[in-house]
Amino acid sequence: MKFCKKYQQYMKEQKTELPAIGFKKLKKTLNECRLYFQSQQQDDGQCFPLQCPSSCVVCDESFFPSLHNQMSAVVGSFNKRAQKLLQLHRSSSFRKYLTMWFKDPGNHDDLMQEGKDLISYALINAIAVRKILKKYHKVVYSFQGQEFRSQAQNIQIEILQSPWLRELMAFHINLSEEKVKESQSALLSQDCSLIFDDEQKPSLSWELFDSLKLDIDLTCSICLDTVFDPVCLRCGHIFCYMCACSAASVTIVDGLKAAEPKHKCPLCREAGVFEGAVHMDQLHILLRRRCHEYWEKRLQSERAERVRQAKQHWETQSRAFLGV
Repeated sequence: MKFCKKYQQYMKEQKTELPAIGFKKLKKTLNECRLYFQSQQQDDGQCFPLQCPSSCVVCDESFFPSLHNQMSAVVGSFNKRAQKLLQLHRSSSFRKYLTMWFKDPGNHDDLMQEGKDLISYALINAIAVRKILKKYHKVVYSFQGQEFRSQAQNIQIEILQSPWLRELMAFHINLSEEKVKESQSALLSQDCSLIFDDEQKPSLSWELFDSLKLDIDLTCSICLDTVFDPVCLRCGHIFCYMCACSAASVTIVDGLKAAEPKHKCPLCREAGVFEGAVHMDQLHILLRRRCHEYWEKRLQSERAERVRQAKQHWETQSRAFLGV
């Protein structure tokens, strides 16, 4: 089955109506672009291959605006649903501790399944975008698609860079491991996993439809160690919280919200990415559980620095208050 039909069938089977990539309409627009420039070149007496110019009426006014709007809708819906699910999990966990005598065995499984469905939704739409941009390049022999993808990343409508996708993957693994511990059974799903390389560096991995394998490296590019107390910047790159604060030239007391817009991601050099950085709570729990020995050592080594920065901050505040 071709991906277009597989994608349409997948979206049709969803319980609720969700934003999607209009695969068929976008392909139709590409054919219009090809026919338009075929006629233009024939009128001018030119020969193929066809080259879509930097300013194309069909692409600029129809194809790319449509794809932009659809990607924005997909990412917006995914982020909203993912945050709502994670908030629901936190509230249900709190209720569970308050009412240990009352158990809802289905709630655990429902959250797991919804998390898995959301990840699948994100990845299949990522495949759809990749496929349509590949089709664009094939039809018009142009690199405008790569420029569009770069622009999409800059304005955070590339779903694979969403911090909530990372959080959901960690969330799914955490719930799976809790389920195993409770039932003493095998893992319910092998799609998502935390894997370690030969140097024991972890990464998140997810496979979907044998078409896309998503591997997210969990090594901080600043300290070159496994991310500790991880945060995800708007560009989608993950760092240790203390390392991110250092890169943004702020103290851990002030936090990343105090970072100036001019400061750039240490990895991709994009500016303004510290505002709205997401603290990765589920990833924090997963790494603390699976890398326990490393986590304890790192906690001890960072504690002194955190105390030093906090002390320095309050001393500065006291001097300012006293006018010293």
